[in-house]
Amino acid sequence: RMNKLKLSIASTDYDHFRNFRTGDVRAEGIDHTWSMLGHHEVFARFTANREWDVAELSFAKFSAQITRDDCDIVGLPVVCSRLFRFSSFYVNKNAGIKTVEDLKGKRIGSPEWAHSAAVYMRGWMHNDCDVKLQDVHWYQAGANAPGRVEKVELNLPEGVEITRVADKSLSEMLASGEIDCAIIARPPTCFLENHPDVERLFPEYLEMEEDYYDRTKVWPIMHIIAIQKHILDENPWVARNLFNAFNESKRRSLERMFDPAVSRYPLPWVPTYARKIQETFGEDPFPFGIDENRATWEQMLLYTHQQGIAHKHVAPEDIFPKGLMTKVVV
Repeated sequence: RMNKLKLSIASTDYDHFRNFRTGDVRAEGIDHTWSMLGHHEVFARFTANREWDVAELSFAKFSAQITRDDCDIVGLPVVCSRLFRFSSFYVNKNAGIKTVEDLKGKRIGSPEWAHSAAVYMRGWMHNDCDVKLQDVHWYQAGANAPGRVEKVELNLPEGVEITRVADKSLSEMLASGEIDCAIIARPPTCFLENHPDVERLFPEYLEMEEDYYDRTKVWPIMHIIAIQKHILDENPWVARNLFNAFNESKRRSLERMFDPAVSRYPLPWVPTYARKIQETFGEDPFPFGIDENRATWEQMLLYTHQQGIAHKHVAPEDIFPKGLMTKVVV
């Protein structure tokens, strides 16, 4: 067997990475050792120590690292996780918040400033709703347990202040009314336990998200794949070969989802719902690539710059390997 390049990869457990991870799909010329871990662990260890060659990374944390002057990583336009986020606003009923405009002057918490879900929604508030970053009292604390800390350096815009709370969680503070709202990726414990004072700001989030996509063609990306730059300096071919393998793995995942003959997921109507989604999103409802996601890349690169996470405002072409998406026509 020819000598293959050995690469270590870390991500959480995604169905659309499964065939690549198990070796049913191979990246040409590469042997991989895959660590399947929770994404918070991957982010923390890759950001602090670069423990893998290739790793899943929060788009917000990635944008801080990719825009450093001495940047040592580069991205792949492979989407690990993407979610619309209007469901991510949780409010205390006593704060009198009924609309996004009511958030002006309020106390809003998120687990980190460089938390992709919060970056998208703060950007939407700031750019689309006239609720500026400076109009809010921001708080940072762990979601359901105290002690979470920021993982990347920040350069906060003038007039933006964050109060960091080390000894309480956002869930506790939201339930007690110490904060008025939390923007958070997963429903906080207080909401899941039906705390009488906690509700979603936008219970009709699904309709809002469909309308938002219809207008903007932005399908928010939370986590992407990062590669240590020295690997591509030594082996420029690695980027596209990895991209091809991730893409084929995702294609098989979607094929499973659309197949009405094989019920692979323990839920009714998944293939029916999947086909309905294709009517809105096109044949591939979860595209990888630069042009395929241009509106989304551009929006996040703007928002992270506005919010003092990215060090400069860059274009999508600046964060991926040059020439990665060269067209191959047979």
